[in-house]
Amino acid sequence: MDKLYIVIPAYNEAENIVSVAREWHEVVKNISEDSRLVIIDDGSKDNTYSILNGFKGELPQLTAITKPNGGHGATVLYGYNYALSQGADYVFQTDSDGQTIPSEFREFWESRQMFSAVIGYRNQRKDGVSRIFVSKVLKTVLWSVFKLNIPDANTPFRLIKSDVLKKYVPKIPHDFNLSNVLLTVFLVKYEKDVKFIPITFRPRQGGINSINLRKIVKLGFQAIKDFLELRKMMK
Repeated sequence: MDKLYIVIPAYNEAENIVSVAREWHEVVKNISEDSRLVIIDDGSKDNTYSILNGFKGELPQLTAITKPNGGHGATVLYGYNYALSQGADYVFQTDSDGQTIPSEFREFWESRQMFSAVIGYRNQRKDGVSRIFVSKVLKTVLWSVFKLNIPDANTPFRLIKSDVLKKYVPKIPHDFNLSNVLLTVFLVKYEKDVKFIPITFRPRQGGINSINLRKIVKLGFQAIKDFLELRKMMK
């Protein structure tokens, strides 16, 4: 029986974490007894972690972890490394804001043996014009820097074989803000069997996004510099 680890970073998600934890726990419960839902609290200032601890009796396959704040990219990497250290066969990553739909995971799981990675792409995003624009800019940047045509490099809906993930996670700087973007670049560049599947992407279900447009622009300029440096290493 395949062991699935679902990795979810969370920061100040008290308004969403109850429904997110329950819905995604149902997914791992239906895969196997030793599959796990791993939610990593990234030093939240609200009671996200205490809410997760309150689920110990109700959600037995939930593992709640807390750590000092390091940002989304570092927390995703933390989750990947944790899942690999626990012997996961497959690792799936999504976010804690309720924008993705657990029922859409089934198609990804049924495709797992045919592809190194199955990645969702948000072809009908409902999270605002500014974020759609940022995604289009990112796609253009990745083409310009790496000459790769990637439908959606930063989507938080991705299933990856653990032996594939092991090859690329060590190549990503531990404090890299866009770790999923860089991981997608590695997968598309070096793996020949990456599948992209359209997914639904709802508006944030509650709370306030901690990354505003100004911060996105700042991260974007830094990411371009980082991508150019990393391109030299990938040749």
